[in-house]
Amino acid sequence: MENKSVPKDFLHLFKNLNTSPKKLYYKGNLELLNRRKIAIIGSRKMSVYTRNCVLELASLCKRAEICVVSGGALGVDITANKAAMPLSIGIFANGLGRIYPKSNERIIKELYTNALALSEQEWDYTPKRYDFLLRNRLIIALSEAVVIAQADFQSGSMQSARLALKMQKPLYVLPQRLGESEGTNWLLKENKAKLITDFKEFVLNFGEIKEQNQDEFLEFCAKGVSLEQALKHFGEKVYEYELEGKIAINGVFIRVLV
Repeated sequence: MENKSVPKDFLHLFKNLNTSPKKLYYKGNLELLNRRKIAIIGSRKMSVYTRNCVLELASLCKRAEICVVSGGALGVDITANKAAMPLSIGIFANGLGRIYPKSNERIIKELYTNALALSEQEWDYTPKRYDFLLRNRLIIALSEAVVIAQADFQSGSMQSARLALKMQKPLYVLPQRLGESEGTNWLLKENKAKLITDFKEFVLNFGEIKEQNQDEFLEFCAKGVSLEQALKHFGEKVYEYELEGKIAINGVFIRVLV
């Protein structure tokens, strides 16, 4: 199967890169490239706390009609991509004909169908280690601001943070405990990033948050229910809403995010 190329008119979005892409391939909705865009990236081994923060932040971005850009990787990236669906852009180091990582296949295929996936690589290309760093530069260049949700000091996310600073992109981090996200804590200490203490306040800097219509399922979950109770009353809708980033399943309990 052949790749579909992104029209050259969109490549100007990457003009501030020293090595801008000569060609980009895509699957999905190119209209998302016309929207305001915020990157949410971070550790593959995120904490439960970080996961919940990312779900809430990305969901609020979606309500403000802001597109979330991330890398489709394990942890923070795929969580952000999932919660922002369909206002979600995944940028991949591999060719779009080769889903990686396979554990994220369900969400990546939804990006292909209902959101947007981008790659510099040919259809069946298998990524090398350095390709992920090259991919990160596209995420940063495309985004108006960058949120590093959680990061070790020596990590790809910190390399992305350095690139964001070099490109003069506003850089933000989440509050984290000592010893749990040494990279983002260092960025705060050195005054290289701003701290997000109120998700709604942060999102309002980029767009207006739209009110949600009343929803019987969300009202049911807001009362504080178990996964078992929700499945009993609403069946597969539970997992549909999780995929859409409207709820988070924390163990045996459900948390409403919107």
